[in-house]
Amino acid sequence: MSIPPPPGPLPSHGPQEPPGPHGPYPPGPYAPYPYHPYGPYGVPAPVNGLAIAALVLGILCFLPAVGLLLGLVALAQIRKRGERGRGMAIAGAVVSTVGLVLWTVTLSTGVVSDAVDAVEEAASGEGTAYALAKGDCFDSPQDSLEGVTYDVTEVPCAQRHDGEVFAVITLPGGRFPGDDSVTRTAEDKCFVLEPEYAMDTWAVPEDVGVYYLVPSRDGWAFGDREITCLYGSLDDKGTLTGSLRSDRTTLDADQIALLEAVNAVDEVLYEEPEDYPEDDLAANTSWAKDVEAVLGEQIEALEGHGWRGGAEEAVTDLVAEMEDARAHWAKAAATDDVDTFYEHYDTGYGYVDGPTTVTAREALGLATTVPSYDEEYEEGGEIADGGELDV
Repeated sequence: MSIPPPPGPLPSHGPQEPPGPHGPYPPGPYAPYPYHPYGPYGVPAPVNGLAIAALVLGILCFLPAVGLLLGLVALAQIRKRGERGRGMAIAGAVVSTVGLVLWTVTLSTGVVSDAVDAVEEAASGEGTAYALAKGDCFDSPQDSLEGVTYDVTEVPCAQRHDGEVFAVITLPGGRFPGDDSVTRTAEDKCFVLEPEYAMDTWAVPEDVGVYYLVPSRDGWAFGDREITCLYGSLDDKGTLTGSLRSDRTTLDADQIALLEAVNAVDEVLYEEPEDYPEDDLAANTSWAKDVEAVLGEQIEALEGHGWRGGAEEAVTDLVAEMEDARAHWAKAAATDDVDTFYEHYDTGYGYVDGPTTVTAREALGLATTVPSYDEEYEEGGEIADGGELDV
């Protein structure tokens, strides 16, 4: 499989530009995240020669022991070199194993049984890219998250690594849906699941992007049904050190309560209509009503939470600013005048990621560096993401 190269560095979390006609966030459901276009993938890796030989010998039922040996050797080379032909190597080894069974009078030595086990293990994905689980960190054989891979090496997250898995999506069975369909599913699902793994978006470095491992047609034939969503460096030569995980397994109750509230508001802010108010005021006032509603819900949640001593005052100040912002969003939702809408829109955005948010985060031990957001669009207005690695 292959991966389109990332068009340019992009942070995978919230923008902090001053509010303009469209606010600090660009329009679109995935605005705060990198995004990648559909299109042709890179130059495919070469096909392993031993894999071809194993398949030919297996089909001809000629020297099945040699065909089996070549198939197993080819699998080892493919994992190490990142070559294509894994399907042919496994098929050749399987067919050769059948030939050996037919040629063997007795199985008392267990040789054939061991050979079958080796082939099943290779086909099962044990130790391969699709054996990764949420929270795992790994290195890619080619030191890149672009292109084709048949294997990865799991490593401790505390040491240097190429990628960190933040979600695994299991696709339904049936026929291979096609590369484009698998890629679209990865784009739709991975960006939605990202905040569940990294709730503290401010703690995600700006040079980190979202990538995904997706099954190839060959991998699908041997049971690979997983899309692996992961973090990786947007720098071609960059790596990660340490885990980016900040979820219910790593945060305390107060931290979770604050992040759930601010992230819920951000999620609605990201849904700002693509059309400007002067072009479609109705859509923008309807969205402003949604912002006012979510602010009300999250203010109630924050007020209802029991905060530890040092954080209560800081959160109270943040809630007061959210109340003021809510009032302006309500007025923006009720107006039929574009200029009045902009007036309340700008004021309503004023508290977002401001000093009171920073103070509340500091009191709770969360990241306090406000992330920046450099909008870099490709042709067609799409934002670039990290990319895709096929397995």
